[in-house]
Amino acid sequence: MSTDATSTGTDPQTWVAVATMKELTRRRKLRVEVDGLAIALFHTEGRVYAFADLCVHQDRSLVKGTLLHGRVICPGHQWRFDLDTGYEEDQDLCQPTYPVLVDGDTVHIAPVPRRGAGTSEKEGTT
Repeated sequence: MSTDATSTGTDPQTWVAVATMKELTRRRKLRVEVDGLAIALFHTEGRVYAFADLCVHQDRSLVKGTLLHGRVICPGHQWRFDLDTGYEEDQDLCQPTYPVLVDGDTVHIAPVPRRGAGTSEKEGTT
């Protein structure tokens, strides 16, 4: 199963268990909450991804979107966010993404967005 714990450099004490693979595999999409923050989990092609659930464009729930060709498609205006980066190729905004660790049947996330998530690539803000 997928893990990006080593690539994030995230302190292992910050990982939060949010779901089981059994729960996630059944629907491929699952909304969880960590400290009041809605997180959308996606399971596709043997990997697990975590996004802020509300789209940066119109606050629509991405867990209600469609998974297609390595992207999640927002149900609002069909923005297509790359599962690896959170970027929408035709827009300036990036959807916040979170590091994921799968340990056995348990899915963990680090509840701090990856650097650059939710920012404008053109402006270069963080």
